Amino acid sequence: MKDSNVILILKIVMCTGLCFIALGAYFHLYNDTIHAMGVTGIVISACLVAVGMIMSLPTKMYLTFVLVNREQELKQAEKEKQA
Repeated sequence: MKDSNVILILKIVMCTGLCFIALGAYFHLYNDTIHAMGVTGIVISACLVAVGMIMSLPTKMYLTFVLVNREQELKQAEKEKQA
């Protein structure tokens, strides 16, 4: 799999995770149905936030690692062209 495909997949996973976090916060703060459910509603919103954090944080770190490696490869290629 190419780096560009991996980066695209990681960006999609990261954005989905951020959407889960926002959805969990919305459920917790503004949704009356979740509020009426009591503890079960709190668990649902907390699970959405937790899954969103799981999906967003590791992909950010890996995406940063991939982008740094790509930048180093581009700098290496530029140095080889100049030499």
